[in-house]
Amino acid sequence: MNLSKIPQNILWMMGGIFALLIVANLITFLLKKLRPQKDYNELQMRIRSWWVMASVFALAMTLDKSISLWFMAFVSFLAFKEFLSIIPTRRVDRRVIFWAYMAIPIQTCWIMMGWYDMFIIFIPVYMFLWLAAQMVLIGDTSGFLKAVGTLQWGLMITAFTIGHMAYMLVFPNDFNPNAGGGGLVLYLVILTQLNDVSQFIWGKSFGRNKVIPKVSPNKTWEGFLGGVATTIALAWLLAPFLTFFSVRESIIAGAIIALAGFLGDLTMSAIKRDLGIKDTSQLVPGHGGILDRLDSLTYTAPLFFHFTSFVLPNF
Repeated sequence: MNLSKIPQNILWMMGGIFALLIVANLITFLLKKLRPQKDYNELQMRIRSWWVMASVFALAMTLDKSISLWFMAFVSFLAFKEFLSIIPTRRVDRRVIFWAYMAIPIQTCWIMMGWYDMFIIFIPVYMFLWLAAQMVLIGDTSGFLKAVGTLQWGLMITAFTIGHMAYMLVFPNDFNPNAGGGGLVLYLVILTQLNDVSQFIWGKSFGRNKVIPKVSPNKTWEGFLGGVATTIALAWLLAPFLTFFSVRESIIAGAIIALAGFLGDLTMSAIKRDLGIKDTSQLVPGHGGILDRLDSLTYTAPLFFHFTSFVLPNF
């Protein structure tokens, strides 16, 4: 690991993330001392999980670029595996599921090569057609539509959408002199996660009017609007350190991330409500599963990627 090759703005920003976690630990410690009658075990569990996730993410961002890309591929693999664990699949589709898993390393190879044209069509065109064709060749039409839709949607939200975040790592550094492709990824992840947190805090503090109670009873208009305003403000503040955005572009980026993150969260809530589950797994203590943490990113990553490529000169 050669820290001298990592843009200073990324190192400073990561240091700020760990500083916030230290403050969170101190606040939790004081709350336990001042209000011993309250149970803060879940909060402590969540903060410990954030320490682990932040450490793993920081390590992945500071290692060699190829290692970072394969790390993201591994996250997509875990997410896809988790997706298939909560949705029943047909026994006859084991070979088809193998091909679906193989799409993840193949997609990563296109990213490493910087082959954008193949990256953007491989999963939603070639793999979707290939998986359906493989199912047809098996010859069992019982539950065909549900089975093929399950695999296609699973690949879409775990490999294709998250792949957009990975592709930003291979952007040439001169596209973003402030912090390179890693800065754009860090900008996206920070804003997406803080958007979730700010919408939760605003909703808990002032929430009265439900947005879609049948899908997510805890989502309120007050939380949504407060989260949007907070995310736009943070996008404007962080943009000079991590991106090449102008003030106007940073405001638009913040609005896109806030709205897309909200929709991604709702979409995963709809899936879980349809399946009758609260969390996709218990892999991340206090947070649920991988998909519970990636739900917002499944929408923010591709939309932020395409906004960034739209404003990039000569992309």
